[in-house]
Amino acid sequence: MTVQEKIRNNKTYLGIEFGSTRIKAVLIDDTFAPIASGSHQWENRFENGVWTYSEDDIIDGLRDCYADLIRDISEKYGVVPKSYGAMGISGMMHGYMAFDENDKLLVPFRTWRNTMTEQAAAELSELFGFNIPQRWSIAHLYQAILNKEEHVPKIAHINTLAGYIHYLLSGKRTVGVGEASGIFPIENGTYNEKYIEKLIPLLKSKDFAGDIRDILPAVLSAGEGDAVLTEKGANLLDPTGTLEAGVKLCPPEGDAGTGMVATNSVLPGTGNVSAGTSIFSMLVLSKPLSGYYPEIDVVTTPDGSPVAMVHCNNCCSELDAWVNMFGEFAALCGNSMDKSSLYELLYKNALNGDPDCGGTVTYNFLSGEPVAGAENGRPMYFRTPDGNFNLANFFRAQLYSSMAALKMGMDILFENEKVTADKITGHGGLFKVKGAAQQFLADGLGSAVSVMQTAGEGGAWGMAILAAYAAVGNGKALHDFLEKEVFSSMEVYTVSPDENGAAGFAAFLENYKKGLAAEYAAAK
Repeated sequence: MTVQEKIRNNKTYLGIEFGSTRIKAVLIDDTFAPIASGSHQWENRFENGVWTYSEDDIIDGLRDCYADLIRDISEKYGVVPKSYGAMGISGMMHGYMAFDENDKLLVPFRTWRNTMTEQAAAELSELFGFNIPQRWSIAHLYQAILNKEEHVPKIAHINTLAGYIHYLLSGKRTVGVGEASGIFPIENGTYNEKYIEKLIPLLKSKDFAGDIRDILPAVLSAGEGDAVLTEKGANLLDPTGTLEAGVKLCPPEGDAGTGMVATNSVLPGTGNVSAGTSIFSMLVLSKPLSGYYPEIDVVTTPDGSPVAMVHCNNCCSELDAWVNMFGEFAALCGNSMDKSSLYELLYKNALNGDPDCGGTVTYNFLSGEPVAGAENGRPMYFRTPDGNFNLANFFRAQLYSSMAALKMGMDILFENEKVTADKITGHGGLFKVKGAAQQFLADGLGSAVSVMQTAGEGGAWGMAILAAYAAVGNGKALHDFLEKEVFSSMEVYTVSPDENGAAGFAAFLENYKKGLAAEYAAAK
């Protein structure tokens, strides 16, 4: 069957993921290989002390991304799809979208990037004996209650970005269990009932009259649910009227869940690192943690297994800014370079730097970084007067910085909890240049790190896989479907830690920790 025939006969599966800087759509066929893609660039706004995207940003971005996908399909294959075998929506996990009974958004979307819920997160963590990070939806809701915000009495429902888009397309207020685990703690595939029972009297004592069970979206495991694209949803996504209603919609998932799927990391002992605007690691646990830590989230795989997650707010944004500046310099010299070549040149040159970056230390905090104890963001760098300051060392330090806070969180798992990983797989934009960031991550974590040929596809591809699983999984466990159907012949490139590199990263991290006091002072 040709690709054109697959498109006409709905043997394709669509994933759309709302990332921090890009909305991306990936279409795969029945071999699970990407056959077309589309994207839309966007940026969050910092308005009235809140990191946000407007409703217009969200809807216009969704439509533009889908239109870009259709252009790609049409140019490559000469056909325009009217339907798909299944589709799914993913987005930045966590955050806060509150709606009234008429589905009106009550306050601007509060993204994961906000660090305004410290009091709520601390009180809930103590109440549950379970870490509630600042960016989780329940922390945002409780902080709004503590602040006696005007919109609170009007709340009928809260949701995440992925859950909101899924509702617009299907009319169903449901989320995948992995996404739900960034809303409220999960146990046995649904919200933890013991914690719900503890929360209810606390909310009543704060004069909150809503029923938390009704306010949170319902939870589904991967492959479950009966959501389909409605006529209204089809017209929202494709105003041209070509897209037909009736497409199966799988449960919406967060970028953590799609990252696990995209790296075949859903079994205990497997882990992945997703690196883009933010960076986070996921290690699927074989047993519960002995305690709880502010630096460690416990979330789940898309089929409900517990996962230890270290989430850092900052990864590539500061690094990208420096790459762009060197691109400007190249253009001024009359030697303009395309972005891919520029990244390749600078990242590969960083491999020539000193293992400890020659005494250069950078901080990539554009926003607060709780794992490193930074309440607010201030990018900065310092170097020792007798250090070896050059371009290779500077960019090596930038790359180290993109994963340094992650390393601090991972050390808690490795040292305190004795968690081990059978394999760690990297994916996301940081790993597009082969062998650079991947080697530094292996050196930093002391573990072999693998990157697949689909590393650059990211979460939108993982979401398309989840859509395919919902349509053709035929009752197989998710890990069996991934292992036997999707990844059985996938090309994988693996690097092991380098002894000198590991020692150099450790020296860099020691300097990094010593300089944090200056970072904290600058951020004030």
